[in-house]
Amino acid sequence: MKKVLITMFLIVGFINAIELKKISFEEYLSNFDYVERGRMKIKTPEMLALVENGEAVLVDIRFPEEYAIWHVKGAINIPINELPKRFHELPKDKLIITACPHYDRSSMARIFLSLQGFNAKYLSDGLLKTVDFLRGDNAKEYFDALQMKEKK
Repeated sequence: MKKVLITMFLIVGFINAIELKKISFEEYLSNFDYVERGRMKIKTPEMLALVENGEAVLVDIRFPEEYAIWHVKGAINIPINELPKRFHELPKDKLIITACPHYDRSSMARIFLSLQGFNAKYLSDGLLKTVDFLRGDNAKEYFDALQMKEKK
């Protein structure tokens, strides 16, 4: 019985430790430091690897017309102005990577999601550099990886 109680205590403690906490903007800014500054950004190659492996979700926060013209396969489109009403559609157990052509809107979206308790980063080199990166062999490798993931 004692072992069961200890195990339950450890499990509850672990769950509480990994539970994501919603915080205020004031609290976020008050605790902002160099570690957080580094933690908030991600570049294209790392983002693609995490999305390929199913560890992250790429959220394209551009407006529907922008997304319709071109987008990165595997991205979810939630326009930034819809994010406050739709963020519940995102998984809390994966890294959320927000993206736009450069990084201005995606940075704002990342802050919003972080305040809601998500583990979020923004694509610091932007979708334009991602599209430039996804040419030739890189495009084929990424496409093939996503195809394999969809078959699972």
